[in-house]
Amino acid sequence: MRFKKQKRHRKTVRFFSVNFGFRQPFKVLCDGTFVHHLLHNDLTPADKALSNCLSAPVMLFTTSCVLAELKKLGAAQSASFQAARKLAIARCDHEKKVSADACIEEVIGENNLEHFFVATQDADLRKKLQKVPNVPLIFGLRNALFLEKQSKFQDDFVKSSEEKRLHLTEKEFKALEKRITSVSANVDEEDSVDEEGLGHHNPGLQPHNTRNYSGKERDVKDRVRFKRKRAKGPNPLSVKKKKSRENPNRASGKEVKGDDGNAEGKRKRKRSRKGKKLAGTDGAVQ
Repeated sequence: MRFKKQKRHRKTVRFFSVNFGFRQPFKVLCDGTFVHHLLHNDLTPADKALSNCLSAPVMLFTTSCVLAELKKLGAAQSASFQAARKLAIARCDHEKKVSADACIEEVIGENNLEHFFVATQDADLRKKLQKVPNVPLIFGLRNALFLEKQSKFQDDFVKSSEEKRLHLTEKEFKALEKRITSVSANVDEEDSVDEEGLGHHNPGLQPHNTRNYSGKERDVKDRVRFKRKRAKGPNPLSVKKKKSRENPNRASGKEVKGDDGNAEGKRKRKRSRKGKKLAGTDGAVQ
């Protein structure tokens, strides 16, 4: 709940800062009812309580008419009177003292030139000030302070002023129209002078037209020409090396056999069988 309240207050402060130029430290104009509420609910020091409400440093003000009204109330409001005397005094220019709400209305005026936040517990005064475009209002509820959201009148005023900024005023429109006519008249005069000069010096000369020439003839590139990428050879580092055509057996050190199964360059060896020879000799002896 507290987080939502602070978020809502920051949004309202931003509205008045952006649209009406409120700047820190914010000036808060307090009446007697608000000072009494701060003391009654122990919201002291007042500047700290209001700076927490607005999330910014503040300066507290009151008027001499508010002090006079508190003084008239006597001992019942003596504490409030003593607390209000410590605040800065906003100039009100009243020789004869008036009521506090009338004084505050006059100080604020139609445009709130001093950029005051008005802190009051008077509901009627808050309703009146809601019809002034740039007056943010603060009030207290028990031991908490609240910043009122901008009224519908203030929202509509901001929207209408933004629309006015987007459109030309009558004075600006007339000035622009006058400027356009003067510029067009000067251009027409220059064109007529150029045509007369061309006709006097070179009657057969025509204005140079570059539209019929191609880009090559004018040495001007109409558009950027990109180089077409051509197919390139493979990366030599990634290509597998070709195998040599030599006989793999010879390269490995093995001997190559011929057609008859013997190794090349070697003679055949005849095997002698002793058993056959012995049989042959026995037969011859017999």
